Amino acid sequence: MATTFLLALSVAQLTTACQREYRDLNIDQDPLNLVPRQDTPFPPVWSENEKILHTSFSTASIDTWSSYYTHGDHMAGRNKSMAEETARKWTENGVSASLAEYEVFLTYPKEQKLVLNRANGEQYEVQLFEDALEEDETTTYPSSRKLPAFHGYSASGEVEAEYVYVGRAHKDDFAALEKRNVDLTGKIALAKYGGPFRGLKVANAEAHGMVGIVMFSDPGDDGPQVAKGQAAYPDGPARHPSSVQRGSVAYIGQYPGDPTTPGYPSKPGVERVKPSNLPKIPSLPISYRDALPLLKALDGHGVSGNGMNRGGWVGGLNASYSTGPAPGATLALTNSMEEKITPIWNVIGIINGTNADETVIIGNHRDAWIVGGAADPNSGSAIMIEMTKAFGELMKTGWKSRRNIVFASWDAEEYALIGSTEWVEEYAPWLSSTALTYLNVDIGVAGPLPGAGATPELRTLAQEIMKQTIYSSSNSNKDETLYDAWYRLNRFRPEDNGFTHLGSGSDYTAFVQMGIGALDFSLDPSSQSSVYHYHSNYDSYHWMKTAVDPHFELHATVGRFLTLMAYRLVDDALIPFDMDTHARNVNYMVRDFVYEVMGQNEVQRAVKISELSAAGRTLRDVARAFQERVSQPRFLEDGGRVAKANRVMRDVQRLFVRKEGLPGRPFYKNALFAPNRDDGYKAQTLPASIEALRDGNLELCKDWNLWVMDAVIKASDMLASV
Repeated sequence: MATTFLLALSVAQLTTACQREYRDLNIDQDPLNLVPRQDTPFPPVWSENEKILHTSFSTASIDTWSSYYTHGDHMAGRNKSMAEETARKWTENGVSASLAEYEVFLTYPKEQKLVLNRANGEQYEVQLFEDALEEDETTTYPSSRKLPAFHGYSASGEVEAEYVYVGRAHKDDFAALEKRNVDLTGKIALAKYGGPFRGLKVANAEAHGMVGIVMFSDPGDDGPQVAKGQAAYPDGPARHPSSVQRGSVAYIGQYPGDPTTPGYPSKPGVERVKPSNLPKIPSLPISYRDALPLLKALDGHGVSGNGMNRGGWVGGLNASYSTGPAPGATLALTNSMEEKITPIWNVIGIINGTNADETVIIGNHRDAWIVGGAADPNSGSAIMIEMTKAFGELMKTGWKSRRNIVFASWDAEEYALIGSTEWVEEYAPWLSSTALTYLNVDIGVAGPLPGAGATPELRTLAQEIMKQTIYSSSNSNKDETLYDAWYRLNRFRPEDNGFTHLGSGSDYTAFVQMGIGALDFSLDPSSQSSVYHYHSNYDSYHWMKTAVDPHFELHATVGRFLTLMAYRLVDDALIPFDMDTHARNVNYMVRDFVYEVMGQNEVQRAVKISELSAAGRTLRDVARAFQERVSQPRFLEDGGRVAKANRVMRDVQRLFVRKEGLPGRPFYKNALFAPNRDDGYKAQTLPASIEALRDGNLELCKDWNLWVMDAVIKASDMLASV
């Protein structure tokens, strides 16, 4: 069945056509858990196939494709020519590729305007686009001037009202404002970026009776700053004062994908529903240069920034960050959006495996809010070109992949992870029966620091592959591996070795919620790096070429790492998952839950936490024994036992998927990981149990704990059966 699917998919499609928390290297304690790279040789030892893959990457080619992807409008639904060119190149590289089209609901900007009306009658009109820079050619393109600052899926509206500064617009910021009797009803919110996903900022403002919201990136949250004496881009590493962060404000914490087709693919003629995960109040993003007069107009009114006593409230601008409102000072906000059902195009490339019942998917999105997008997403897009070339070179030697490989270039990720979600919804039964894992590259390169989120079973393999990947950087003359850079950064994090859990914010989301493990990898900025102008016109080819990766060596590093990861996942007879690490992390999740109810003995008994803990400990013992057993040479010589072990490792992850989904969030079905409902990006482990506990619903909490306990017991039985 799987073979038929892949062949049919190829033919049919030929006929139809992110933020991670950045961390630094300034650590001077003793190492705890990770072993130094000196225990492994340099240069790395590769098999002949691994050598072909590692050496197939061309930095000159990556440069060319980075330039291609960052010199044209490629907003969602407006990038078919780029999709077609991507498919053409992947096919030329040896990976048969075609377009998969969906018809989805998107919104585009028609008219945006924001005016500050001061009490003295003066007006200040905000500039809703970045300055054109002679040094940065794409910022001067006519198409750049036609892409104003806006929020995808923002409500249309025209409002004028007093406004209140609300910090990062976290729910706790609003609670603090209410505690200090700051009037919010009928006001417009002024908020900093950072903290929760921007859609949650809008939702929180809406929930408190506000009529609109304006957001800005505060330079005080950056490393390099003009206020600290560093020049702004393009003359230095600090943020350009006119940069604006665009982005979606869909409530993806409720569900991602096409808002009008929740749970099913957006094909022509399907029934559509009224979206329930979109804002009802208008919003706009602005620059910090334009935020400053808005903040200063509130100075001396309401509660001072320091008086709020909230972390992250006061920023780096010359203002008091007072709440306001200021008598007579209003904002007039106009946001008019065009709503339409429009085609989008995923590019799907396929290498059929000799075992048609096992599949690995590798994906990156192609759409951006701007002409550029050199980091997000097209560092990943350029890398994907070289990945298909590397596998094409390997196939020329006669190598055949043991497992299916699907390469995907997703469209409309920026709006609500739409391309990947619709594809997963269309092929859910096939994916559930064959998919082993998903490798994601989104912001492949924005700086020098390795960062990764991953489901636990992939983490050991990822570190092994880091030791085989040469870390190349224009700023380093040292012979070192990617693991060296990882080790310097993460050697003081013994529990997770630097990996984060996966919540949401990129295309791994739909896969994880099906119980398909995933890795999301990138090279991130440090606090000393040139500021990354996320979702701004200054995320450009010029910025990447002059400030981040002049010779595209960091791009090649990421590509080689992901390619070697994919190779091991599709070529090893025994899938290289670490179920011991998986079980250990399940126990960490239970332990974190115990911390929530520490000292509350009656609550612990009511929610059956002792029983869940006991099941977790058993799973850890069984998983450790399983890992020792499958690593023995005699086991690996038994093809039947290896095949069973592979099925078990795949199916153990599916055990934690609950068909009806989380309470109030049916899209999110994974009982181990889901986006934190108050953050939107970060993962919440044991989400249904934790949310029910925090809501005071102990009966629901008990139900979910017992359900997870049953899944843990089944996982132990399955692993013990091998």
